[in-house]
Amino acid sequence: MIKLKTATLLLVFACTFFCVCDSSAKTGKNYYVDALQGNDDANGLSKQTAWKSLERLKDIQLRAGDSLLFRRGSVFIGILELSAKGKADKRVIIDAYGIGRKPCIKAPDASLYTILVQNSDYLTLQNLEVVNTGTERLAHRTGVKVLCENYGVSHNIILNALEIHDVNGSLIKQKGGGSGILIVNKGQDVISTFDGLTIENCIIRRCERNGMIWSSYSSRNNWHPSTNTVVRKNLIEEVPGDGIVPIGCEGALIEYNLMRNCPGTLPHSEAAAGFWPWSCDNTVLQFNEVSDHKAPWDAQGFDSDYNCHNTTIQYNFSHDNDGGMVLICNSGTDGGVGNQGTVVQYNVSINDAIRPRATRSGIFSATIHIGGPCENTLINNNILHVNPKTASFIDRSIITSDSWDGYANNTIFKENIFFAPQESEIRLTKSTNNIFDGNYYLGNFIGKPADKSAKNASAYYYSCISKDPMGFDSLSFLFDTVIVGDGAAVLKVVSKDAIHRFFEDMKN
Repeated sequence: MIKLKTATLLLVFACTFFCVCDSSAKTGKNYYVDALQGNDDANGLSKQTAWKSLERLKDIQLRAGDSLLFRRGSVFIGILELSAKGKADKRVIIDAYGIGRKPCIKAPDASLYTILVQNSDYLTLQNLEVVNTGTERLAHRTGVKVLCENYGVSHNIILNALEIHDVNGSLIKQKGGGSGILIVNKGQDVISTFDGLTIENCIIRRCERNGMIWSSYSSRNNWHPSTNTVVRKNLIEEVPGDGIVPIGCEGALIEYNLMRNCPGTLPHSEAAAGFWPWSCDNTVLQFNEVSDHKAPWDAQGFDSDYNCHNTTIQYNFSHDNDGGMVLICNSGTDGGVGNQGTVVQYNVSINDAIRPRATRSGIFSATIHIGGPCENTLINNNILHVNPKTASFIDRSIITSDSWDGYANNTIFKENIFFAPQESEIRLTKSTNNIFDGNYYLGNFIGKPADKSAKNASAYYYSCISKDPMGFDSLSFLFDTVIVGDGAAVLKVVSKDAIHRFFEDMKN
């Protein structure tokens, strides 16, 4: 360091020099790639001198402030591997330029990923089409893989407006599955996590087995959670397995996402559901819509899974799912932290629990399923509108609390609406300390529990559904619409204000 008493003039010069250099660095370089008219022998620094192939990109190192831009309408065959360290005020941007369809990257056969983002900071990947279709299914195959390994903390990665489709991974979870987006953080030498990972406005279509899923430090004996995870305004459709599954996260926010049209193509042994955390604390799932899930087992819209604390599922719309609205579960032999403190509130379920075939343990589809020794669960102010079952053998339980090497304890059901035009059942089996308080039992319920403030009729509710007993049109005033998936779809989301007013009106 130059001492002030001997080098005032040099210090002034140095400050001027570094300021100029920093101003220049903020701009960064723009690299262009054009599969239609590019030339790998050019310098890549303008649209007129764009490179042509993904192969040419192996020679560059993206730095803070740089952008890598792909021409719209181009199709690239190959894989794109990225590792770049941007800064908070100088992000690295991977994006499209020009007009027309998003530039498309198609992986070669037998590729485990199309795009890899590895050990990076302050990087945005957006406006690309991603395909990874092999001649045969391949376990662990994905479209976009984001990896943090033996790196430390990866800061502020953004995936935005990606269109990922036709990824044919394995349909079997135990064999590795497959996904549209795979998030991995691991490392023994250096504990590695994400701080500030955002996935928004993306489309995931026809990806097998799952939409987006994490692989992380899941054991509570070696738990190093990622933080500030946000998954927002994505469209997942024609995906047969799990939709969004954060693993090893603290405070993940999953909101305004739409999953629909899930084909029933999983093998009979497979379980899957819409949106759910595992080995996570303080997850919030809100303002989402899941429909048409047809997995052979589970197939609920939402799930508060085990090895989790304080999962909140609120203001969601679940409909036409084979397995019901929500699963709350805990393995009694896993040895983790169990399932504690789940809150399920202000959700709307219409025509759920309609599974038309036997599961691996018989005919079963409860609208609310609590499996295993879950502790301190609160289920309040939900609307469970069960429509007539299409066949006599379909399960008619609106609530089932049963065993997974143990039974639930301390579950509160408060001020929910249970509507079922056919005889339905509440099965509490050996679960303990269940409290029912002020619920609406609109129908004939077998196993109806003691409820000191039970309400067995509601003129207001019946007036609401009088013109449409199926509930979809008559309860439409409870919903707002939100555009998701970069404009590809409209989400029907529970309005917070409307549903709170509704429950106030129910009391009048």
